[in-house]
Amino acid sequence: MPERTNAEDRKLSVRPPHDHAAGMEAVAVALRHAQEQMGVVRSFRALRRLNQPDGFDCPGCAWPEPGHTHVAEFCENGAKAVAEEATRKRVDPDFFARHPVAELADWTDYQLGRSGRLTHPMVLRDGASHYAPISWEEAYGLIAQELNALPTPDEAIFYTSGRTSNEAAFAYQAFVRAYGTNNLPDCSNMCHESSGVALTETIGIGKGSVTLEDVEHADLLLIVGQNPGTNHPRMLSALEAAKGNGATIVSINPLPEAGLIRFKNPQTPKGMLGHGTALADHWLQVRVNGDLALFQALSKLLLDAEAAAPGTVLDHAFIEAHTDGFEAWSAALQQLDWDAVLAATGLRREEIELVAELAIRSERTVVCWAMGITQHKNAVATIREFVSFLLLRGNIGRPGAGVCPVRGHSNVQGDRTMGIYEKPAPAFLERLHSALGFAPPQAHGLDAVEAIRAMRDGRAHVFFAMGGNFASAAPDTDATFAALRACRLTVHVSTKLNRSHVVHGTQALILPTLGRTELDMQARGAQAVTVEDSMGMVHHSRGTLAPASEELRSEVAIVAGLARAVLGPVDGGRAGADLPWERFAGDYRLLRQKIEQVVPGFERFEQRIAQPGGFALPHPPRDSRTFPTTTGKARFLTNPLTCVTVPEGRLVLQTLRSHDQYNTTIYGLNDRYRGVKAGRRVVFLSARDIEQLGFAEGDVVDLIGEAPDGIERRADRFRIVSYDTPRGCAAAYYPETNPLVPLDSTADGSNQPASKSVIVRLQRSAA
Repeated sequence: MPERTNAEDRKLSVRPPHDHAAGMEAVAVALRHAQEQMGVVRSFRALRRLNQPDGFDCPGCAWPEPGHTHVAEFCENGAKAVAEEATRKRVDPDFFARHPVAELADWTDYQLGRSGRLTHPMVLRDGASHYAPISWEEAYGLIAQELNALPTPDEAIFYTSGRTSNEAAFAYQAFVRAYGTNNLPDCSNMCHESSGVALTETIGIGKGSVTLEDVEHADLLLIVGQNPGTNHPRMLSALEAAKGNGATIVSINPLPEAGLIRFKNPQTPKGMLGHGTALADHWLQVRVNGDLALFQALSKLLLDAEAAAPGTVLDHAFIEAHTDGFEAWSAALQQLDWDAVLAATGLRREEIELVAELAIRSERTVVCWAMGITQHKNAVATIREFVSFLLLRGNIGRPGAGVCPVRGHSNVQGDRTMGIYEKPAPAFLERLHSALGFAPPQAHGLDAVEAIRAMRDGRAHVFFAMGGNFASAAPDTDATFAALRACRLTVHVSTKLNRSHVVHGTQALILPTLGRTELDMQARGAQAVTVEDSMGMVHHSRGTLAPASEELRSEVAIVAGLARAVLGPVDGGRAGADLPWERFAGDYRLLRQKIEQVVPGFERFEQRIAQPGGFALPHPPRDSRTFPTTTGKARFLTNPLTCVTVPEGRLVLQTLRSHDQYNTTIYGLNDRYRGVKAGRRVVFLSARDIEQLGFAEGDVVDLIGEAPDGIERRADRFRIVSYDTPRGCAAAYYPETNPLVPLDSTADGSNQPASKSVIVRLQRSAA
């Protein structure tokens, strides 16, 4: 471990966790971060345009904007995200001349990110110790040389993060497919793939079915495996509105989350000066990975209630007209083993019965979830059970009801809509062919986990990342690092320095790009981009700040320049060379015209984004109770009751974010809501587990991962913190714990890393 990390964590202190989120403290923290990074005047200019109809979309989470925006339509973490991007600090050629890559590799993720904005394209030559400046033309030429020398395009990997705009994502996937591969892994493969797979199977579309208005007018909201107070704080305002409309909220989570206990809305006097709003009426402290068993039990109780009083519980008309598989699914639930349910969940039967009774009384129920659900081996099965539970009472396609998978990064859902997907549908490829004039490859490409294996095993040699921090985001850190280092060339389109720049191939490039906050001036004037939020609303985003450097290029311009270099001249080049790449870069409206032709729901794209708030994409289950599944109906799918088995003396570890981070971006070293200050290497355990395992609070331990492959993985020097968590469960922050997540431990059906169910033992650290 780097000495700097040890020095940071020696300052670590622990206090009692918070019983509320936001309030005046959140405002003060947000403004302090903004002022430190941007200064007073720049902070005002940036934050007043954040999430406004005439401004830019938050580069943080994808929670939707309300119909009537507030003058300060952002949260603490949104302000931190803007401050990180609009910082006045710079990582220029002089910075790289002062710091060799070997030195930077010893810096923590926090130190790397705090260095500032990248200003120039940089290259690390074979055998060099430092990154050096390179012109854009030379950089494109180097990439083209490596890509065009590959025996097959399938030996290249093209990764995408969730912050890429719709226009950049569409151009990027078009270039990659013109080049000849569907190797388009993205961050959804690691965070949300399980939701997309399960929802596509059961309702026919891999997106949530609710709108912001639905959330606010639900009778019952089940918030499962989710911490909105830290990960998407503006959701708390919607939950507060729901409470004001009479909703009951149930938090289902191993850890108590401050935001779901009480919300002090900083936009209201009650929130700023008063007690705030108590949100969760009930908290079910389910064991890690107990959610599948819980929802099977809830559905069984609804079936039993219907049997006791026929015609009073289930929506038989909806089930008959709009679903299939009910008989086989309900018959399987009749065999449910309650002892197994209680063991898997750690709950009392009466707690489960209480929630079932709430569901029976509710006419409008919403189930919300996030990565606490998606990152398990049985994640797809669990989400199928969420859907079945809702179908029983017709709670899909009804106002105030439905499925609500909450996405993370600001355009992760939009990227997938634009075609960033390694398994594209034939119909999408047909429309792409028709609109762009080249025949895209049909064979499925590699997802994120498969891409790591391919690079590690010498089957892929070039890695290109459009945003993100793949080295820190991916599982099994040793395997991921080895995979990247085995490449002949690694390329990262980035705004800031991160771990991926110092875990590199034989040669490496850093291509600096404009941020969401910055003015995007192209040949046809200032450009706007568009994004899609978690609920399928598309709206525009227009940066206003002066770019951090004259050398920065937009993501669209970078893709266009790369396409021209790789595909060749207009006459005589490869497939797609005759597309007007230079014109696309100069006027994004031309890209939006192509999107209209390829992606359903984007008709009259230009006119509709001019409307305040943008427009909603079609969602057949929500809009008309039409279910485009393989059978044409919503599907009850049978799943075995499974849960993580924890051997004696071991724990099941879930990885999570601190309050001072967003994904792999570390804003600071505090987790205010959990009471952790000035450090990140902590592991949360119950007091009884600490005692039974022979440790004491404050002891420093190494986490030893035990996986079916027999390989022991380590993450060293974590301080034990006593916390309210179920027996046999532990929690710690990522990316520090990513080394413990086996590359081959993934969700059935989605191949998403099972980062929330890692079996570990604790070993006392050497002094």
